Amino acid sequence: MDSSGGCPHASNAALLAKGAAAEVLLPGDVPAAAVLGHEALKEFMGHPDVAKNARHFTALREGRIPDGWPLRTFATVQGMVTSDGDDHRRLRSLVSKAFTARRVEALRPGIERLADELLDGVEAAAAGAGAGVGDRGGDSGGDGVVDLRARFALPLPMSVISELLGVDEEFRDRLHVLSNQVVATDIAPEATVAANREMVAVLAAVAASRMDRPGEDLTSALIAAREEGGDRLGEAELIGTMIVMIIAGHETTLNLITNAVRALCAHRDQLELIRAGGADWADAVEETLRWDSPVSFFPFRYPTRDLTVDGTLIPAGTPVLAGFSAAGRDPAAHGPDADRFDVMRRTRSATRHLSLGHGAHFCPGAPLARMETTIALRRLFTRFPDLRVAVPEEELPRHRSFVGNSVRELPVVLG
Repeated sequence: MDSSGGCPHASNAALLAKGAAAEVLLPGDVPAAAVLGHEALKEFMGHPDVAKNARHFTALREGRIPDGWPLRTFATVQGMVTSDGDDHRRLRSLVSKAFTARRVEALRPGIERLADELLDGVEAAAAGAGAGVGDRGGDSGGDGVVDLRARFALPLPMSVISELLGVDEEFRDRLHVLSNQVVATDIAPEATVAANREMVAVLAAVAASRMDRPGEDLTSALIAAREEGGDRLGEAELIGTMIVMIIAGHETTLNLITNAVRALCAHRDQLELIRAGGADWADAVEETLRWDSPVSFFPFRYPTRDLTVDGTLIPAGTPVLAGFSAAGRDPAAHGPDADRFDVMRRTRSATRHLSLGHGAHFCPGAPLARMETTIALRRLFTRFPDLRVAVPEEELPRHRSFVGNSVRELPVVLG
């Protein structure tokens, strides 16, 4: 795996041409596997002999994975993404209460107001009324170019998940920086250790604040569950759950909004189709999830016995990556035009993308991510119908990670 990240689609296509699964090497030459084909990945994620708990990770269990390994947090964080069976059901039931259809829908008016406020700031920055060069992503205001990722795609989901978790504003910018470091795959060992320690310390401060001043937020509810049930939620599980919620609750939606804007700007015919009523903004969200998944390769699952996937033997205890970006463009599942962005695809096809997971570990925040992105796109392109990306696609700096799939900046001209 290329630790420096970059656009995954060409290498994904080359791997898929050889089979639905592949042996890969992770940073530090750790042997692993990736499942890339749509049907193979769907089956693998739901297989009864595939686990999420790192006690099944042979190299980790045998002490061959150092503390500074850049992917260690994905394996060792304590929470629902690294648990199985009863533990997973217990932790997921606590978190899922924040994402019921009723609670998510109740957030809609606030998200719409926030989107409009952020777009006011985007417009002010583009007109030169905002801050100068170097502020929040490097846009310069006066030349009409503004970094939409920094000023809109980031603060929208970060504010929403922070409100849900009860994270005070003073912590939010730092948590985003730390999240970036935690998901990076080319980070130095000492930086990995420092970022993880600081994230734990910041979230422990958030938890202490909510313990002193409990509110209607998820962190307060998790603390109450621990206090009331005694063993329902341990301290490490509390912090681990908060880490997962912060990272998954904003990084993925940030990438999704960014990727959707890029896709629509590059495919003006699809944008006009939505404006004309031939498709919906929700169709654009689903096609972006398939065509340019916000997560490229997600760590980890472990076979509990030797498994063969499309001719590739995956020994028990091997860390396996879920290749969402590859599965989304698998021609065997999505047809010979799988690499074409088509907002009408889901109305014609019974095959659904896997970018939000499958089975017991399907993303509980999926309804919120979909709603946030739909609101963001509708508000953005209604207000700025001539918005365009200011530089060619190949000049946009990519994430230095094979986990997250997006660009680090999105300079746009509002038109």
